[in-house]
Amino acid sequence: MIQRIEINGFKSLREFEIEMGAVNVFIGANGSGKSNILEAIGVLSAAASGRIDDEALMRRGVRPGLPSLYKSSFQGDRTPAGIALSAFAQEASYRVSLLNPMNDPKPAWEYKTEFLASDGATVFDRGLRAKENYDPSLGLAALKAVELSKQDPAGSLLSTLQEYAIYTPHTPILRGVGTDPQPRDPVGLSGSQLASAIYDLQKTAEKDERIAAALEDVLGCMDWVEAMDTTLAGHELLSPSVNRSKRLLRFKDRYMVKERNMLTAYDVSEGALYVLFAAALTLSPSSPSFLAIDNVDQALNPRLVRESSRLLCEWVLEGERQQIIVTAHNPAAVDGLDLADERVRLFAVDRNNQGQTRVHRVRMTTELAEMARKNDWPLSRLWMMGHIGGVPNV
Repeated sequence: MIQRIEINGFKSLREFEIEMGAVNVFIGANGSGKSNILEAIGVLSAAASGRIDDEALMRRGVRPGLPSLYKSSFQGDRTPAGIALSAFAQEASYRVSLLNPMNDPKPAWEYKTEFLASDGATVFDRGLRAKENYDPSLGLAALKAVELSKQDPAGSLLSTLQEYAIYTPHTPILRGVGTDPQPRDPVGLSGSQLASAIYDLQKTAEKDERIAAALEDVLGCMDWVEAMDTTLAGHELLSPSVNRSKRLLRFKDRYMVKERNMLTAYDVSEGALYVLFAAALTLSPSSPSFLAIDNVDQALNPRLVRESSRLLCEWVLEGERQQIIVTAHNPAAVDGLDLADERVRLFAVDRNNQGQTRVHRVRMTTELAEMARKNDWPLSRLWMMGHIGGVPNV
């Protein structure tokens, strides 16, 4: 698991550092820099894979842009020559500094320095004074890592970084009628293949009690659903004018007459689809070991946000194979977090008076706990009242 990320010179992240857990929830005002954190890690992921260009960035859910928009640019502060990114695990570290001139942008970013260490020993070092004739657009740590065993901490760190992607679900794609620009396994970055992912989970649940129990919890979030499965016979349930994927989600509505109570993802509440999307990403064995979900709480009722937040933590922690980052705006999302568990971390994201993104970990201190007890306030109320940060100045 990645323990610490350092970011310098990327967008609003002039000098940024964060100590991470297994579940990491970012809250903050719109424009505070939450998505910038996710994208900086996406650039680091591409660097760890050996090449950083628009294709590699979009593959990870990072919005491509001009070099001048990637670099920090604050009034009264010199624009840095490059962007420096680092990841640290328990016994390994990977650091890289990157260049892409603003006045003469190249198709691929260039590596200025690159350093990989394992158990206190240097595995690879491309320093400022390196004399080798390297192609500056190719990362070489990824090639060096091929020689490492699967148990080597440096190889494990690079592999984890390489898997990283930012998922941002969109309703038409979750419904199966839109085109996902980045299809992945088990689901695309915008939610394609959701029906196939749920089908695979249901097959797995036949032999795995943990997955079976998790899917029961998912159904518990949709009180109107009597049963859920998938089908290939879409022509019976959808208008022929609707574009659709091969496999469809199918829901049986407990309140409708039996002859007409079968619905597809095209017809149901979008909230159900967003819960299923989070379940697919955190329960499927083919999901990345390191991922982010941007705006995990969109389209959900506050009470459902709280429950889905609790379940997401439960699924990740029980699975013991994933590290996840989510951003949230709905206050109810924080009420589903067990902050007494060191593996679950809540971060409030703000910008200082210079516009630079800052983050602090929210802990349930004695003072906050007493305030909550005295006023009978949940954590969400403390957030709304401005006691933990991450609120807009409006």
